[in-house]
This record gives sequence, structure tokens and C-alpha cells, in this order.
Amino acid sequence: MPQEQYAHRSTMQTSEGPQVYKVGIYGWRKRCLYFFVLLLMILILVNLAMTIWILKVMNFTIDGMGNLRITEKGLKLEGDSEFLKPLYAKEIRSRPGNPLYFQSARNVTVNILNEKTKVLSRLVTGPQAVEAHSQKFEVKTLSGKLLFSADDNEVVVGAERLRVLGAEGTVFPKSIETPNVRADPFKELRLESPTRALVMEAPKGIEINAEAGSLKATCRTELRLESKDGEITLNSAKIKLPNLPQGSSSSAGSRQKIYELCVCPNGRLFLSQAGTSSTCQINTSVCL
Repeated sequence: MPQEQYAHRSTMQTSEGPQVYKVGIYGWRKRCLYFFVLLLMILILVNLAMTIWILKVMNFTIDGMGNLRITEKGLKLEGDSEFLKPLYAKEIRSRPGNPLYFQSARNVTVNILNEKTKVLSRLVTGPQAVEAHSQKFEVKTLSGKLLFSADDNEVVVGAERLRVLGAEGTVFPKSIETPNVRADPFKELRLESPTRALVMEAPKGIEINAEAGSLKATCRTELRLESKDGEITLNSAKIKLPNLPQGSSSSAGSRQKIYELCVCPNGRLFLSQAGTSSTCQINTSVCL
């Protein structure tokens, strides 16, 4: 560098003095920073106030929240509670002396699951019906006696007496097996098959007993009493067979009132005027 230029530059630096560089945020940047800090403080205060308000409204305490209390035995709810998601619990019970209510706008479903979350049993209570889905359904008394049982094979009624209070009676589309069928005291018992046959079978006999009234059997076409290996006994002080056909008189002009009861080979009964000997053979035309 020439000596003249170096001398001129040195003279200029000496005349201007040392340069000072300022460090920091000034101007509009500083004002924006203060504004954001103030806004952050306001948000913190509002958030803190909202948190305190929520804690106050929801009644948060060291024991629980609102009607929910945390005890040594589990969770305790006081008052009405609403669950928007499924509830999983080992045991649900009410306070001693108070009932337990399950209320829903549609239905209440209780599921029993296995280890693979497969439904084993289900109880659905809806507005139309109460449904139970299970392999077997049982109703027992407090002592453990079976009252009712139902599965795929059979339905068992374990009560000592089964009462049907319907005005139309009980309809059995198929067979029924029971040792005793009887009506309530001072009520009549009626066994009826409107469109089909009524068959009663028993390996050791059938007993029909009406101790305080009469016994009536009515059919539209044919009533048959059949005994394959035994006999049919009609034991009564008076036996009436009205409307039996009568055979022709053995002698003209006979007006006697004594008749003989005859049986045709096909089992048909008819009356024939009695004589010194049997007159059934004379009136065989009735059996035709």
C-alpha cells in the first residue's frame, strides 16, 4: 500500500472514533415479543381459571370425582350414573337396603365371555321382549331346588304344581307326558282336540276319576273302548245306553218291555226282545 493512502485511512479512523455495535431486540420486534408474552400470560390465567372451575363443578377430591368414590373395595357410585361405553366389572351391587336399577333407552344386554372374548351367554332386555341366549336356562329357589329348566333336548318343570291361568287353556301341538292331570278345586277339567284325535296311553293303565261330578266323553264320529289283553268293566248301580237300535219283533203284536242286549261281530250293540232263549241270532239283520 502506498504511504499516502495508509496515512489518509489512519487519519479517517482517528477522526471518527471507535464504532459501537448494539446487541438485543429493538423496535417493532420488541413490541411483538411483549405482546406474545402478555398473550401467553392471559392464556395461562384463563386455563388455570377453567381448570379450577372444572375441578369445582365436577367435585374433584382426593377420594374421587363427583358421585364416584374410590374405596379399598373398588369404586362407589352415589346417585344416577350414565355409561357411554361398555362397562367391565367383576361385581356390581347396590348399597345395603337399596335397589339396583339398570335403565336404557333401548335395551340392556349382559354378556358372558370366555378367554377368547367369545359370547357364551347373553341376556337381552328390550322394549319388545326379554331374551336369554344360553346352552341351558334354569330357575331355582333359594334352597337350590329346580323350578324350571330348558335346553335343546327338553323343558323340565320342577314345581309340585303347574297352573295354567289362560282362559283358552293350554295347547300342546305334540305329545305330553305327565303322571297326573287335574283341575283346581271346584273347577272342571276338559281335554279337547278340536281338529285331531285325542289319544291317552299308559303302560299300566289309565284312571279317570270325577269324585264330585259327572264324567262326559263326546266325539263327532266314533268313540272306541278297546282292550287287547284284558276286559272292559262298567261297574255302576245304573248303566244307560239310550238310542240303541232294536231288532224286529219275534212275534207279531208282542208288547213286552223286556229286551236282550246283543253284540254284533263288528262290536255294534242293539236290543232284541227277550224270549225263552236268545233272540240275537234272529235279528242279525241289524248288524248289516
